[in-house]
Amino acid sequence: MKKLDGKVVIVTGGAASIGAGISRHLHGQGAKVVIAARSRSKGEAMIEELGENAAFIVTDLKKDDDIARLVMETVSRFGRLDVLVNNACAYGDAGSGTSREVWLDTLNVNVVSNALLGEQARPHLQKSKGAIVNVGSVSGRFPHIGRWAYPVSKAALRHLTKSQAVEYAADGIRVNLAMLGHIWSDPIAQLCSGDREKADRMASPYNLFSRVADPTEVAQVVAFLASREASYITGSEIAVDGGYSALGPEQYRPLTIPE
Repeated sequence: MKKLDGKVVIVTGGAASIGAGISRHLHGQGAKVVIAARSRSKGEAMIEELGENAAFIVTDLKKDDDIARLVMETVSRFGRLDVLVNNACAYGDAGSGTSREVWLDTLNVNVVSNALLGEQARPHLQKSKGAIVNVGSVSGRFPHIGRWAYPVSKAALRHLTKSQAVEYAADGIRVNLAMLGHIWSDPIAQLCSGDREKADRMASPYNLFSRVADPTEVAQVVAFLASREASYITGSEIAVDGGYSALGPEQYRPLTIPE
C-alpha cells in the first residue's frame, strides 16, 4: 500500500520547480493531486504527464475568489480534501532597497495567502483529520546579506505554522513546516545558468553533503508529513537542508592556526 493512497492533496505552485517534484511524488504515492498555479501551459503539461487522478486549477493566490474556488472545485471533483501543501512562493527581493510594492507582494504570496487558504481548507481538513505542510526555508531562520523581503516572509511563515498548529489541533489537523536549504530549482538554476555542478560547488560550503538537493528529496519529506506516519507530529519544522542549520561559524572545517 502506498503512503497516500486515496488522499486528496492540493499543491500550490505545483506545476514547476520544487512544486512539480512534490506533485509528481505525491501522485506516485497514490494521492489524487490538485495542482494550483497561475501558468495554464505548465499546469496542463503536468496533468498530461500525471494522467489519471490529477487536476489543474488556474489559481492566483492573491485573489480571495481564486482561493475559495480552488478548495470548492477540489472537493467538488474528488469529494474530500486531506492535505494542503503551501508551496507557492514569490522571490521578489532587493534587500534593504526593496520597494513597498515588492514587500507587500512577497508577504502576500508567501504568508497571507497560506493563512487564508488554510482557513478555506480547514472545514474539509477537519472532516478528514488531515494535514497542512508549509514549505519554508532556512532563510526564515538565518539572515542573508542583500536579501530582506524573502527571508522575512519565510520567518513569518515559521510562526504562522505554529499558530495554525495550535489553532487547528482541536480540529484534528496537523500543521508542519519543511524548512528547505539549497534545492535544485528554477531560482538556483537561473543563478547558476543551468549548471548543476556549479550549483553544487556554490552550495558546498553551506551544507554537509557539498551539493544541492533534488526536488524529490523535498517531496519525500512532504509526503511523510502529509501521511499518517507523522500522526504525532505537529507544529514542527523538519530541516531539509543537508545540515545547513547545524553549522556554526567554523562550518565543517577543522580549526587551524594561521602561520
